[in-house]
Amino acid sequence: MLLSPVDFDPGPLIPKLSGRFMTRATKMAVVAAHHALEGSGLLASGAGPTEAAIYMGCGLGGSDELQAHYERYLADPPKRLRAASTPMIMASGPASHISMRYGITGPTVTYSIACVSSAVAIGEAFRAIRHGYVDTALVGGAEAQLNTGVLAGWRELSVLASEHETGAEASSRPFDTQRTGLVLGEGSVVLVLESGSATRARGAEPLAEIVGYGASSDAYNLTEPCPDGQARAMRLALEDASVSGERVGYVNAHATGTVLGDRVEVEAIRNTFGSHADELAVSSTKSVHGHLIGASSALEVALTVRMLQTGRIAPTAHLTDPDPECDLDCVPLVGREAPDLEYALSNSFAFGGSNATLVLRKVMAS
Repeated sequence: MLLSPVDFDPGPLIPKLSGRFMTRATKMAVVAAHHALEGSGLLASGAGPTEAAIYMGCGLGGSDELQAHYERYLADPPKRLRAASTPMIMASGPASHISMRYGITGPTVTYSIACVSSAVAIGEAFRAIRHGYVDTALVGGAEAQLNTGVLAGWRELSVLASEHETGAEASSRPFDTQRTGLVLGEGSVVLVLESGSATRARGAEPLAEIVGYGASSDAYNLTEPCPDGQARAMRLALEDASVSGERVGYVNAHATGTVLGDRVEVEAIRNTFGSHADELAVSSTKSVHGHLIGASSALEVALTVRMLQTGRIAPTAHLTDPDPECDLDCVPLVGREAPDLEYALSNSFAFGGSNATLVLRKVMAS
């Protein structure tokens, strides 16, 4: 089994006593939220903006604590159980601890929808801001599933990559004929999402704009993706943004490196964009960071924002032998300059047939 763990020390920001009541995913989320607030200029005297909202995605929550709980329970003789285990294992833990740590009293919402969790969290926060319910939201996701119990379940699905002959680091290979599955990762990404008026009022410089969001369900199969549902999410997002497909220059693909999943997404992109699909740059950054499940979408949105900022598109790493059935421009091996890139899509698709797409726009110089 190939994994993408994070070298992570929360010590400077999370006291040891507080950390006893946080799972690994929650610790990552609290640290990510700290850096998001600090980087945006919204961290004042250790606290965040009181009236802000928190919209987070998380797939399994405290799976590490759940495993430890059962290990204590099933030990011979059984060991004393922790009273805090039940609230710690809940998927809402990361969002709740961000709220408590930074004094944020607005709505605190968690979406747990497998691999679209943080995409839906960001999309629903975008809608809440657009409709005037809140002005500022911390959005993102957190996930830490790299423990033996969870990994055993993933192994039984037969979707985890095997080690590539050139080394473990080359084993996540979306769109490549030698792909064998996904590399499971972990981490947390938190972003600050604000209304235009709130950003202008404090003189902040936005990194990019979210201008559209679409969500759909395949209503088809628990684990097998469907191109119709994926295309519907993309079309809805473009309609929501009032942007024609021809204006989109880049798609950050969900592509995890499974044979069927990558091919279905390529078909969905072609169904959505028609002939313009041949003009699109499409890459999967999971080839570098692995699949963070509930946190993947947030990381991919952050990377897409960076691409819009810099005018440079990230490649699909390790794409040395493209699958003929993945016949798009998948930006193999090396990134490229894209100074005219204005609109980009970020795709997320999940077990259970849930789909979510976000449309992002470059902030133009005034």
